[in-house]
Amino acid sequence: MAMSRIARIRLTRLEVPLKAPYRLSFRPVEHFDTIVVECEDGDGATGLGEATVLTGYTEETIEGSWAKAGEIAGRLKSLDLAGAHALLRQLAKMHPFTVTAFETALEMLEGNGYLAPQNEQAVQLLAGINAKEDEAVRGEFERFYAEGYRTFKIKVGFDVEKDLAHVRCVQELASGKAARLRIDANQAYSAEQGVAFVRALDPADIELLEQPCRAGDWDSHMEVVRAAGVPMMLDESIYGLEEIRRAADLAAARFIKLKLMKLGSLDALGAALERIRALGMTPVLGNGVACDLGCWMEACVAARHIDNAGEMNGFLRARAGLLTEALEVRSGAVILKPGFAPRLARERLQPYIVEGR
Repeated sequence: MAMSRIARIRLTRLEVPLKAPYRLSFRPVEHFDTIVVECEDGDGATGLGEATVLTGYTEETIEGSWAKAGEIAGRLKSLDLAGAHALLRQLAKMHPFTVTAFETALEMLEGNGYLAPQNEQAVQLLAGINAKEDEAVRGEFERFYAEGYRTFKIKVGFDVEKDLAHVRCVQELASGKAARLRIDANQAYSAEQGVAFVRALDPADIELLEQPCRAGDWDSHMEVVRAAGVPMMLDESIYGLEEIRRAADLAAARFIKLKLMKLGSLDALGAALERIRALGMTPVLGNGVACDLGCWMEACVAARHIDNAGEMNGFLRARAGLLTEALEVRSGAVILKPGFAPRLARERLQPYIVEGR
């Protein structure tokens, strides 16, 4: 690439409202707190990157990330591309979501191969069951199934008995159909609660149980693993290769989920997904709390590395996309198109801008 330095960096902080609150065990999410990074070269070419910050998925906060983004932008302006990447790699462990917005903007600007699919590709997505009451759950499930979705995520971690009843409701709807269920506790259970949950759980149609216990509490997680009759997946416990290796050494999970915003760059994400597979586990990819830019990037990586339902469906929850051209979803899959060039929908996003610099 001819460009040796970044000519301009533009930052935008947004609050993107959701169509409906997204229920998580630690709090409902009503809007996405998103930072968009635009890096421009001397010829006017632009790369875009996204960081949608949800404390709980990361230790970062939106206020801290916004401040750090301003600091990073100031430091990058004096560096060539090699120096920019070196600085971002140094910062990635402490500020992974924030750094990812910059690294992916640079990767887009440099023409990273992940973002240039040669043929149209369909990346299958899962559908999240967000309703709670049985009739609403039925309506949601049947609508998603008719649209072509075959993998469904059920959020638990609220109350063990009510969680079990909720899972049973979805299992009854899935019975006899080509449907798989993923259950996600988002770190909400103690070891005792997690063990009680898995011992009472009917394994029918369940693909996996995700992150029952707090991210740093490997001992509690292993208690649940020993009691479980379904495969386990780790998410919030995993940031990089160190935690992936630990999960393999402990036999802590059959599945490991990654998000682009944790890995810092597209290339690092692809390498980590292959490392999971090399260690005998199955990689899962995708962020349910991300806008269309981040989800599109994850889908581009998934097309090369993933053979199960992607979780990069956050863009379907947002009332507005970041991009001028909406991502196409067909038969429960996001469609990657050759030649797609993401552009920021500035006018549409004006009502959601909190701050810019």
